[in-house]
Amino acid sequence: MLAMVAIAFWPVPVDSSAGPQLAWTLNWLHDHGVPAFVNYEFVEFSANVLFFMPLGFFLAAGLRRPITAGILGILASSLIELGQHLFLPNRFATFSDVVANSLGCMLGVAVWLIVCRIQSNRMARKAPIS
Repeated sequence: MLAMVAIAFWPVPVDSSAGPQLAWTLNWLHDHGVPAFVNYEFVEFSANVLFFMPLGFFLAAGLRRPITAGILGILASSLIELGQHLFLPNRFATFSDVVANSLGCMLGVAVWLIVCRIQSNRMARKAPIS
């Protein structure tokens, strides 16, 4: 969680030093058959989704209330973007980041639900038949 907060409120975009390398990598991938829609925006959106999946998973695991975990994830994403907008002039708060972060949180909750279902099915198979 501390790493997530540090990255979310880092004063400059966390990918600023990786920009040239990312551009080179994307050009190389496009030259080797990767579709053009895999661009910087796609990579950034995907990274935000992946970044927020653990939050959704751990909120759901801790609260044991998936809907509450999803709502808190959306709220956290919105507050992070608002904080970036208000306090970090070198960061870019966008609605697409809120969408990506929220989607990641929801996917994390979904993974937790799947894990719970698998564990429940295993426990049911191990239970003795009376």
